Amino acid sequence: MKRRPGLGKGLDALIPPSESALPASGINHAPVDKIIPNPRQPRTIFKEDELAELAASIKEHGVIQPLVVTAGALPGEYILIAGERRLQASRQANLAAVPVIIREASDQQLLELALIENVQRADLNPLEAAEAYQHLANEFGLTQDIIAERVGKSRVAITNTMGLLELSKAVKQALVDGQISEGHARALKPLSTQSQSAALQTVINQELNVRQTEALARKLKGHKPVSKPKPGMPPELQELQAQLRDALGTKVGLNHGSNGGTIQIHYYSDEELDALVARLTGE
Repeated sequence: MKRRPGLGKGLDALIPPSESALPASGINHAPVDKIIPNPRQPRTIFKEDELAELAASIKEHGVIQPLVVTAGALPGEYILIAGERRLQASRQANLAAVPVIIREASDQQLLELALIENVQRADLNPLEAAEAYQHLANEFGLTQDIIAERVGKSRVAITNTMGLLELSKAVKQALVDGQISEGHARALKPLSTQSQSAALQTVINQELNVRQTEALARKLKGHKPVSKPKPGMPPELQELQAQLRDALGTKVGLNHGSNGGTIQIHYYSDEELDALVARLTGE
């Protein structure tokens, strides 16, 4: 499989090393209290139990993978580029300093790199990713094609994810809470805000899958399912129907089944009814 450019690049290809004095290994140690969280961090939800597990591991083994930072506005201050969970867990573990790699990064790169790291680790929920893509598009003028290249996804995936921002608050919350999947959310998107809320409860209560949710959305929008055409009448039954029509002098419908059937005789006035009764009874 051909690797997409965005995820195939390492940090060295995306941002150059800082000119700050670094040891030969390229790794330094920075005080934890001097590292400012990435203001462009797209991830907003961190599971406390996972952070606690990571903090316990850091207490035991230390921080194995260095954090990536850039120089802050004040001397000795750093802005985090990648490693938000490691930074939070290090604080929980009461570490005084952590290993860091210092890089130069623009405001746009702070967002791009944090986004790429989270996408690679599958840490972002769909709405966090959608908001990050929206920032890249609105603030930095990146097209969806460029965003797709940077994060290693298809343009269709970027478009679909950004479309989640148009959902109602109730559907967004259900998506964040894990009550529905991204596929469910996209299926509900064509509905009005009020219809989305009603459909959402049905999806959750009845545990509908994505395909069932799509069918529900079509029904709520008034799209009737396409009915299968009835099979044509066999030629021999068509002939019998014609004989009955000629014999009775009116329209006749012959409905034949495997266990019998029905004959429909049409009349259009009281006189025609009397004539039919007389012909059928022989009076």
